Amino acid sequence: MYPPTHRTTATRTRDRMRYDRATAHALLDEAYHCALSFVVDGEPRVLPTLHVRVDDTLYLHGSTGSRPLLAARGEAGLAVCVAVTHLDGLVYARSQFHHSANYRSVVVHGAARLVDDADEKARVLTALVEKVAAGRSADSRPPNRRELAETAVLALPLREVSVRMRTGGVNDEPADESLPYWAGVLPLRLTPGRPEPADGVTAPVPAYLRPARSAWLEPVALRGAHVVLEPLDLAHAEDLYAATDDPEVWRHLGSPQPADAAGMRRILAAYLDAQQRGEQVCWVQRCAATGAVVGTTSWYEVDPARRSLAIGHTWLGRPWWRTGINTEAKLLLLTRAFEELDAIRVAWHTDARNERSQRAIDRLGATREGVLRRHRQRPDGSWRDTAQYSMLAEEWPTARRALAGRLQRKEGAPLNAFGRGGGPA
Repeated sequence: MYPPTHRTTATRTRDRMRYDRATAHALLDEAYHCALSFVVDGEPRVLPTLHVRVDDTLYLHGSTGSRPLLAARGEAGLAVCVAVTHLDGLVYARSQFHHSANYRSVVVHGAARLVDDADEKARVLTALVEKVAAGRSADSRPPNRRELAETAVLALPLREVSVRMRTGGVNDEPADESLPYWAGVLPLRLTPGRPEPADGVTAPVPAYLRPARSAWLEPVALRGAHVVLEPLDLAHAEDLYAATDDPEVWRHLGSPQPADAAGMRRILAAYLDAQQRGEQVCWVQRCAATGAVVGTTSWYEVDPARRSLAIGHTWLGRPWWRTGINTEAKLLLLTRAFEELDAIRVAWHTDARNERSQRAIDRLGATREGVLRRHRQRPDGSWRDTAQYSMLAEEWPTARRALAGRLQRKEGAPLNAFGRGGGPA
């Protein structure tokens, strides 16, 4: 416990106060930034900055030229107050007076010292990078001598610490409970969006920046003799544009052919946004022999509860149509679905006019279930009828043997036409 002091003892709503270390540490660790307040020349100052907790010390990041860090060089350090707040919800009462917010906050008082020990400073800066993402310190360049000289760190012992929290619902007066106004709580959450790579980045988004989710929604890398499937990334846009720059590839697809790499990037961004929402699982296809990016494929309509999914959004560069790449890609995706995730159904959808794609799905061993009339809209605005196919778990062993046999017997023969619109449009 942190013993209450005159600066950490509440004068009102004391029932919301806590002083236990575990809660304070958890709230400090959950937050990425804080507000650092101090006094300079008799005037108050507040600076937003990053922080990291190491044991019972809070470290604050800053610049060597900033006023608080210059002031902290003295023997007594710098008197500061640090605040961290998590806003968890807005509370709507029937009366305006009782509107409120649910929150969790920590306030720390004390004297901060400037960290001048090189080893301690290096440990803290590494801990700060690791707080951003576990593993990031080994996946980025460490600071050089000049950068270290320009960076300062304040150390604040966690001694005067208080936690204040408000949870729960509406606290209306009994007389107001019959009023005809909506009342309740609007929860608020800080959630990460889709990572946006900087210009020129070719490395895929690292695993620690991808959200943890069901194995059904995770685009794990899959490797075969002909093709490697790796998680789709915006960094693949330029290579995908070059590989698929052919009107034949886009004839039956749901997106118009992109005019340049920027257009391809917009298509991939839409795919990755759908993946972020759990609506799609996206892979890029690489030639296993050369490493070249040659196409893409996806799962969609993923339903772990019903143990079903669909395969589509598949396009392949024309030079790779008459190879085993796309057939093996389907073999890899079906193997993962049926044998690793225990799926009971996999579906395909294709334009009813795309006879070549339908023959290709037939060759996979899927069963035609019928036609969905006016099911999707084409890029030109017309409505298409969609041929729907499926494969069930009990049909998979026979299909697997047939697909493996085709890859062994007819390497280099025309295997499928998914590059011409086998995926959903």
